[in-house]
Amino acid sequence: MRVPSRSPGHQSGSFLPSTTPFRRPQPTAPTTPDVAAYRGAVLDLLVELGALTDAPSTRARQALLDDRLRDPAIVAVLDATPQGYVGARETLLLEMARYQPNGRTSAVDLTALVRIYLLSRIDVMWWRDTAPFLTDAEVDGSQELVDLEWLRRRDLIRFRYQEQPATLVGRGLRAVRRRVLPGSRPHTAGVRFRRSRREVVALLNDIGREFTATAPTGTPPLWVTSLVRSAEHQYRLRRLGYAAMVPSGHCLGWAVDVEMHWFRRFGAADVLADLLLARQEAGEVNVVDEGQAWHVCLAPAARTRLRRAYEAELGI
Repeated sequence: MRVPSRSPGHQSGSFLPSTTPFRRPQPTAPTTPDVAAYRGAVLDLLVELGALTDAPSTRARQALLDDRLRDPAIVAVLDATPQGYVGARETLLLEMARYQPNGRTSAVDLTALVRIYLLSRIDVMWWRDTAPFLTDAEVDGSQELVDLEWLRRRDLIRFRYQEQPATLVGRGLRAVRRRVLPGSRPHTAGVRFRRSRREVVALLNDIGREFTATAPTGTPPLWVTSLVRSAEHQYRLRRLGYAAMVPSGHCLGWAVDVEMHWFRRFGAADVLADLLLARQEAGEVNVVDEGQAWHVCLAPAARTRLRRAYEAELGI
């Protein structure tokens, strides 16, 4: 399977609370969680969960989760998140109980919801000591973030993005553009904040340059659909029906979403997927396939190198 974070299957129906008494795994000596083993255990869980699509009762899926979430590789990562093992497990069960499919969410079924939630826990495990941006004002005023527009005007970024329209006139013009030039840009609302951490800018520039060099001739540059978000905005997205997980690497400033589906028309989607997965294999990022866009979070191990790369590009 080329993309380890995908799994087939459509899930429907309510998710029942567990009736199995939960016993927390006994603590062991502190170790660094094995992220590769975690991804493998999650994939195994997803394959089995997808096979229960036609089960007459959700209890079979509940029993499966109760068992598989006790896998030591899964326990190690979830226990290292800010919520701890119990909190992360209960949050997942609550997300499943509340799940309602809609046209906005990237979680097309329950299996996808579980996949997105569990794989995104790697982000919050990595950056558990980083304080989230709680409000929109914190994002706008943070000295830890740089203005992408300032960089773009100086030709210092190798990717594209578009901002969300702030007015009715802006939304109207966006709608007209989509009708007149369908397919000229990804079908996305745009970024709420055009700000990012310096290391993330360097990462996107690296990927953007590599993508331009390897994609078929005529392929547009790398397109970013989401950057840093405030927790305030994350909950706003949840109310609109998006699969915006909490806590999130976006709210820590270390995660972005890059467009994938749009690049199929240029024959470049597989090229981009391979680039991202190669960086994940190298331990530089965590990648979650969310359908139209892929979620990418920078790993702490790559932070120093990318900060130096950013400063070198600006001549600092």
